[in-house]
Amino acid sequence: MTIDRAVLAFAGTMILVSLLLAITVSANWFWLTAFVGANMLQASFTGFCPLAMVLRRLGVQPGAAF
Repeated sequence: MTIDRAVLAFAGTMILVSLLLAITVSANWFWLTAFVGANMLQASFTGFCPLAMVLRRLGVQPGAAF
């Protein structure tokens, strides 16, 4: 798995988990959904992704974007 796919998988998982928590626990969990979406948006423009940096240091194979 490349860093690109790992970042997408992690972001998708976080969005689904936060939506589930917002529905079952508290609507405040929508803030996590908004944070993940905003981070994905800024990464698409700047190329800066903290998770990609962590995954690179852990030895995950680089992809086309990160």
